[in-house]
Amino acid sequence: MTNLEKYLSLLDNGKYDGLLLTSAMSRKYCAEFNVDEGVAIVTKKGCRYYTDSRYIETAEKNLKGFEVMMVSKNNGYIKLLNEAIADFGVTTLGFEEAYLTVAEFRSYEEKLNAKLVPCQQDINAFRVVKEEYELQRMREAQDITDRAFTEVCTRIREGMTEKELAAELIYCMYKNGADDLSFKPIVVSGPNTSMPHGVPGERKLQKGDFITMDFGVIYKDYCSDMTRTVALGYATEEMKKVYYTVLKAQTTAIAMTKAGVTGQAIDGTARKIIADAGYGDYFGHGYGHCLGMEVHEAPNCNPSNDKPMPAGCVSSAEPGIYIPGKFGVRIEDCVIIKEDGVEDLAHSPKELLIL
Repeated sequence: MTNLEKYLSLLDNGKYDGLLLTSAMSRKYCAEFNVDEGVAIVTKKGCRYYTDSRYIETAEKNLKGFEVMMVSKNNGYIKLLNEAIADFGVTTLGFEEAYLTVAEFRSYEEKLNAKLVPCQQDINAFRVVKEEYELQRMREAQDITDRAFTEVCTRIREGMTEKELAAELIYCMYKNGADDLSFKPIVVSGPNTSMPHGVPGERKLQKGDFITMDFGVIYKDYCSDMTRTVALGYATEEMKKVYYTVLKAQTTAIAMTKAGVTGQAIDGTARKIIADAGYGDYFGHGYGHCLGMEVHEAPNCNPSNDKPMPAGCVSSAEPGIYIPGKFGVRIEDCVIIKEDGVEDLAHSPKELLIL
């Protein structure tokens, strides 16, 4: 079944007889090709994809299952969408409430000749369980990430700033094959590692620092996400204790992860190990989030998810301990959840590296 056929199957439920795709992610997923700008309408009687003159030739060559039409000053999105609504007999149109601004929604609601009904949860559900080709792209994205980590470790030196290290890491990701970055890398050192989402700054790396690098690439539209914490020069006994507590929490939780286990239970396994070691107050975020075309997708392995994790989803595994004013440690892999366990996508070492 193609992704377009998946979307068309939603029209059998009676909630809507058409889908309005405005987000880049949904358009890309449905069409199985990325056109930077545009809007699509999907109905049983026909599917149309609208874009402007900058992308029309690419869209015409690559979009299968869609009638491609060009928007212009005299033929804007609203006019063309209303023509499709009339041509295809649409009365109720599913829309992506999570991606529209209030202003955009009000404009569509006022000007389109169909009732708008939220459909985000329904269309996002298709992206939870990955097809094999999607998993393969994510394996390839992680391979690039692993190579970038190996290379950047050879570039870390005392006296360079966090910003300089972040620049080196970005270079290594693109050099090793990234199409884009999953997100702006988090590169922090010393006491700054206690901030889970710290921003690289002018602080210079010093011996005895922990250095945390959280980064990922986009390859063929799919994301990777990995965190490694390394030490520069040496690590104190306290640093080692915290590091190996985090590593034990991660590996133990990964070992019990499989389809059917709730996100809450997976999170709780890691959280208990950290709490039992005396650091429970220093692990504030969830254990993991799913990812795919976006670096944060549902479902999550966190305390609030009491639903079983499905086979075929890809989740991060990223416990951490963050002690304000001192240091922090996070170790993150992404895993494919299977019926009988997981496939860990990351192959970078997790034993404490002292550079």
